[in-house]
Amino acid sequence: TQFGALCFRGTGKTTEVLLIKSLETRRWIIPKGWPMDGLTPSDAAAQEAWEEAGVKGKSREICLGLYSYMKALEDKVTLPVLVAVFPVEVRKLADDYPEAGQRKRKWFRPKKAAARVREPELKHMLRNFDAKALR
Repeated sequence: TQFGALCFRGTGKTTEVLLIKSLETRRWIIPKGWPMDGLTPSDAAAQEAWEEAGVKGKSREICLGLYSYMKALEDKVTLPVLVAVFPVEVRKLADDYPEAGQRKRKWFRPKKAAARVREPELKHMLRNFDAKALR
């Protein structure tokens, strides 16, 4: 299981979500990673958002949903991974962060973001994301 961050800014018609490019396949994804000792799932998602996208923001303890994907490992071995997604309201985007220069990041309206990701469950989460419901 991994924890993912649905990073967003704005509410209503002006809501945007942040996607990043994966390191290996260069496809659009959300920041995500493995559990971290001492951090709640939502805090681990926020930490991944910082490391992979330079996001400073407020994570919420509510899980927006789950999606699955096949993670490529060494020697062409794949591992099925389940990702629990947590909202992270972006307060600031840093230019200097751990994976700066390794990934592209871009803001999209939720429906456009949904069209860019591969995983069906994540597409559904993005397409139906409502930041106002988190307030």
